[in-house]
Amino acid sequence: MVEKIGSFDVAIIGGGPGGYVAAIRAGQLGLNTVLIEKDPLPGGTCLHRGCIPTKALLQSAHVLDTARESSYFGIKIPQAEVDVPAVLSFQKRVVTKNAKGVQFLLKKNGITTVHGTGRLDGLNTIRVVTDETTEKLIEAKHIIIATGSVPTKPGFLDFSSPYIITSDEALRLDHVPSKVVVLGAGAVGSEFAAILRSFGSEVILVEMLDHLLPVEDQECSEELMRAFKKRGIESRVSTRLEKATPTDSGVQILLKSADGKEETIEADLLLCAVGRKPVTDSLKLDQVGIKTDRGFIPVQPNQSTSRPHIYAIGDIVLGTAQLAHVASAEGVIAVESIHGMHTHPIRNDRVPNATYCHPEVASVGLTEQAAKEAGHDTRVSKFPLAALGKAGIIGKGIPGFFKIVADAKYGEILGVHIIGPHATDLISEGCAILGLEGTAEDLAHVIHPHPTLGEGMMEAAHGLVGGAIHM
Repeated sequence: MVEKIGSFDVAIIGGGPGGYVAAIRAGQLGLNTVLIEKDPLPGGTCLHRGCIPTKALLQSAHVLDTARESSYFGIKIPQAEVDVPAVLSFQKRVVTKNAKGVQFLLKKNGITTVHGTGRLDGLNTIRVVTDETTEKLIEAKHIIIATGSVPTKPGFLDFSSPYIITSDEALRLDHVPSKVVVLGAGAVGSEFAAILRSFGSEVILVEMLDHLLPVEDQECSEELMRAFKKRGIESRVSTRLEKATPTDSGVQILLKSADGKEETIEADLLLCAVGRKPVTDSLKLDQVGIKTDRGFIPVQPNQSTSRPHIYAIGDIVLGTAQLAHVASAEGVIAVESIHGMHTHPIRNDRVPNATYCHPEVASVGLTEQAAKEAGHDTRVSKFPLAALGKAGIIGKGIPGFFKIVADAKYGEILGVHIIGPHATDLISEGCAILGLEGTAEDLAHVIHPHPTLGEGMMEAAHGLVGGAIHM
């Protein structure tokens, strides 16, 4: 049975942080909008299988670590241990509350929601499969594609085995495995390595490139490796996974380092975290003349595709970071473009990165190496968190630093890099400084509250204009 829903100003396929933000902004602007989402509740991968549930697990891990270190703060906790069912219950509560909050905002802004899997059925038509017998047709003047991504599954790994998993399955683990190999030391891999280690697993983190968190500044990556080593997480960089063979109780893994040395590891689980691929194969893009590049969709600065009335946002877009905050920003750009407003296109060198492992790592702008490669004559300042009064209050032996990369001639800040507690919150000041094209002198003269970790940003700026005060 095919049911015609009606005609809309804007139809959005996908209700993740790109799609639902676009829908809400469209509703605010008075556009008659429909949002198509396959999950029972909106939020997409970020809310149901990514950002939010992972950070809930990280919070549980942080509380467990703090409880184990409670004697430092003068508090006696006889024995702290993980209760996996309770952790998963906490995770579910957080996810459900956020999803229902999004659902409320959609309703508040007059958004029509259709549940099902959508695909293009013409230049202005979307066909939505709701179940095995029912399909719905939606007409729209403008279409926004926001179908997101799924974990990459390399063909040489046997994902039919329960012992070879992706982040999707890792979020639902009902036990703490004794030994885990995590393949890929990007944000996802590093976060799960931190979670599993806190919960009690032996963790080996494997990365093909020469440092952890390859998109981050080299010094931050080296500091993270030292911190991980102190926590008991083994890191194998410049190492390839050659073979993974499922066994009756786990998986046998063959690693090969850059110098040709081989190592065989027996593990309970192999967690594959080597990236994500766009969900575009089922959209029938070729039928409307939209070409893709390895599944990604090329777009104009206003997020429009080769068909000017069809837009693409989020993880499916060619050349932009697969981050929830990028998808949301692109959603706003697309809708405001549809409404005829002046928009501010995404600048990739202004997009913040945030990794929520312990210690956290965050950055915005150019790394020191990238700034030099771009032809900048640079000056660099680092300020250790341990020199801050607040650091000793937070915990014992706090690792990390603030690092600012600036242009030597004019002092313009080109990049900010932070590793340590709350780095993912502290980086927002760096985003504002880069967005306003601020200089080290500008930042050094901004009074920061004491005692805070944020003082480290000011101190690092002072290091570029006369010398840090507390070092």
